[in-house]
Amino acid sequence: MQDPNEDTEWNDVLRAKGIIGPKAKEAEITEDQIQALMDDAIQRRTDLPQNEGQRDKKIDDMSLDELDELEDSEDEAVLEQYRQRRIAEMRATAEKARFGSVREISGQEYVNEVTKAGEGIWVVIHLYANGVPLCALIHHHMQQLAARFPQTKFLRSIATTCIPNFPEKNLPTIFVYHEGQMRKQYIGPLELRGEKLTLPELEFMLGQAGAVPTEIKEDPRPQIRDKLLADLEDKSADFY
Repeated sequence: MQDPNEDTEWNDVLRAKGIIGPKAKEAEITEDQIQALMDDAIQRRTDLPQNEGQRDKKIDDMSLDELDELEDSEDEAVLEQYRQRRIAEMRATAEKARFGSVREISGQEYVNEVTKAGEGIWVVIHLYANGVPLCALIHHHMQQLAARFPQTKFLRSIATTCIPNFPEKNLPTIFVYHEGQMRKQYIGPLELRGEKLTLPELEFMLGQAGAVPTEIKEDPRPQIRDKLLADLEDKSADFY
């Protein structure tokens, strides 16, 4: 699989067409890490005895009404900040889970739908051509994944409408984006495992890229070496 941050002619073409953004900067302390420190401080402040109805309930599991009740006995400023963040999280979750299907887009829509998809949005786009069996198989799998993971935006587009003269040997191609940056690219039948690609395999691959919160943590496809050894063992058993 090609790294979108590598200095290659292919990546230069993709950058020129606006398909991928500039190379990623070196890692810095992220907002999530800062927020994690704040959460830890808030949790320590609020890990105090509560009333009878809340005694065994953690603050993360409380409703907004329960947070209001707890506010009477805790630091009002801290709890109000936490309450506002919970409201923002609920809104963000509802906003993300708004997709649920594979949408067709044109080349003109690529930038707005993919590279400007929005904060926190994962995008999986399938570049295809009609009459290619593996493209049809991937579209079938993606329809099922889109319904199961509605927080991820699944798209498809005819390859040549996005990149003129796109090589047919590179079909199908899947690009995975997060917040406008390409995170993974699967180019051609070899990287997409050919016409025997299964739904769990594609889910695993997209999960490894971070695009879907899959529970599949190990590659469903048996390793070739294991299969060869099994075949040899079967032949040896037949011989003896």
